[in-house]
Amino acid sequence: MADLSAISSKVTSGKRSPSSRDIKPWIRGFARVGYIARGSVYLMIGALALMAAFGAGGSMSDSSGAFSAVAQAPFGEVLLWIVGFGIIGIVIWSFIEAIKDPGHSDTLMKSALRRLTHITSGIIYGALSYNAFKIAMHAKSGSGSGSKQSLSANLLTQPFGQWIIGIVGAIITGFAIYEIYSAFAGTYTNDFKRHEMSDKEWELGKKTGKMGLVSRGLVFLLVGYFFIQTAITADPDKTKGLDGALSKIAQQPYGQWILAVVAVGLFLYGVYQILKGKNRHLSMY
Repeated sequence: MADLSAISSKVTSGKRSPSSRDIKPWIRGFARVGYIARGSVYLMIGALALMAAFGAGGSMSDSSGAFSAVAQAPFGEVLLWIVGFGIIGIVIWSFIEAIKDPGHSDTLMKSALRRLTHITSGIIYGALSYNAFKIAMHAKSGSGSGSKQSLSANLLTQPFGQWIIGIVGAIITGFAIYEIYSAFAGTYTNDFKRHEMSDKEWELGKKTGKMGLVSRGLVFLLVGYFFIQTAITADPDKTKGLDGALSKIAQQPYGQWILAVVAVGLFLYGVYQILKGKNRHLSMY
């Protein structure tokens, strides 16, 4: 019996797990760096918005505004290059997920939607990485809402342009609702490797994830609303990005305090992303 156990152990140990067979370790490592880089971006956005809420010299910025602020700091351009290369890790991982479909959806429709989500994420973060490089090279600066308005204006001149903008707005709105649902349902914790996390790290991941997802979801609800308004009115000035949504929040009654809460939430979302980078499942299970 002992000999049989030893033989069985050798056979088992000689097999590689599906995760090690599917994904190279360096790709998983690069993806983790990507999540940490994304978290760093939200830390900057949240900190700048919080400073703006209390008149401390910050700004209600999207990623472009945050990158511009970083570029003006000592060694800021070097940091932007690091962040830009880091975000490429998420881009690579998103396309791997689109190809492999790690969720193994039971239906063709669910699988297609899951793959489309990963492809969209890869494109968005590819643009974010490219933006970081452009600002690092002094090729571009400023807020993202202006570029979104220009894109909307161009789309409105095309056949079915209003429909395309409306669909984009609906997708953003649906994504925002899903993030808020995920926060309250707790499904976002499924990404964590719980067995490798300490109790304190687990609790921090749950709390920062919940408030961060709710805050980001609310902001993106506004962004989706702006896109839908653009589609209805055919007015490109209605299109606004994350910075425009934060400005809209600041204009409401008690807007300073609401903006401060949302800013803290976005900052915590950054913390959550950093923890996710360290502890996320990155295998084709």
